[in-house]
Amino acid sequence: MSREEIERRYRLVRDAMEEQQLDFMLVCGSEYTGFEGAVTYLSGFVIVHRYAYVLLPREGDPTIVFPAEARYVGQHGTSWIEDQVFVERPGKWLGDRCTAQRVGVYGMDYVMAVRDFEAAHLRIEFVPFDVEFDLARAVKSEEELSSVRDSVRINTEGFWAFLEAYGPGKAAGEVLAPAERVFVEAGCGRLTMNMVLVGSEFAMAREDTVLGDFCIPSLEIAGPGGHWVEVSRAIGDPNAEVSRMLEAYEEYFEAAKGGLRPGATAHEVHRAVSKGFSDRGYRLGHVTGHSIGMTMIEHPKIGEGIEAELRENMVFSMHPHVIAENGEDCLYMQDTWLVTADGGEPLAGLPMRIFRAGETRP
Repeated sequence: MSREEIERRYRLVRDAMEEQQLDFMLVCGSEYTGFEGAVTYLSGFVIVHRYAYVLLPREGDPTIVFPAEARYVGQHGTSWIEDQVFVERPGKWLGDRCTAQRVGVYGMDYVMAVRDFEAAHLRIEFVPFDVEFDLARAVKSEEELSSVRDSVRINTEGFWAFLEAYGPGKAAGEVLAPAERVFVEAGCGRLTMNMVLVGSEFAMAREDTVLGDFCIPSLEIAGPGGHWVEVSRAIGDPNAEVSRMLEAYEEYFEAAKGGLRPGATAHEVHRAVSKGFSDRGYRLGHVTGHSIGMTMIEHPKIGEGIEAELRENMVFSMHPHVIAENGEDCLYMQDTWLVTADGGEPLAGLPMRIFRAGETRP
């Protein structure tokens, strides 16, 4: 990570802190919740076990705070933060450090350990700062976009491996295993979250999940740079209902190219890309899309009533989850998009279609 990139990140967050009149910003991250990317974003440290906090003052140097038992559960030398604190009760330490200060918190509702909140909250004015932090880091630098593109490349390679292994009657675990090997060998480590859809529901790819003649993989990974992406396509022989859904998917894909542009709101993009589905009477399940970065799901989401404006070099995962009236027929295909001055750019380069079993890459 270049010094310029580190300083850029801190500057963006501090600008947002200034608007809220915050004295500190506290990022909470835990290996068990999926919020660990926020800690990595501000410190370079990858949580292996337990949890950690990054405390960024509006002026001065940051501190990364660990519970004492986390001293040997991560490569602490990978963090660019020099001030590394190991204490029995991080909440007490934070309370002492920030007494009577106004502290914006990212991840408090989902991550912050109860024992630390109880120890600190009487001496600190906690201010929810989740949305502001996500918006501050939503616009990617060229250095970050290089990492995003690398993750997309790896994810796409994994899709081709999944497609090559797929066949009706095979176990989902058997089909996903070659893709996971691609991901791990490329440096993703544990930063993968890959499933298949059974009917309209997401399911783990286990050996007892047998794939039929139509398969929907959900492939989500972060490459060595730590940026999450999502790329996948449905595979097999669609029935008449799913073929009709595909028509709406083709319309979404074209609408996203024009809709994902600077100045558009997330609400406007949602309306544009979901029109083909709603016109056909379909309902959507999982969110239409969302900002994606070093945490898998970031603000803003692409959805109804979200008035956040898009800016150039934001990155979004788009995946309309369309479900038929019977609750079973479903289509869900993922792409990672870049907002450019000319509109949305799908980074994987895969055509928007359903692939066939046994198909090989061009």
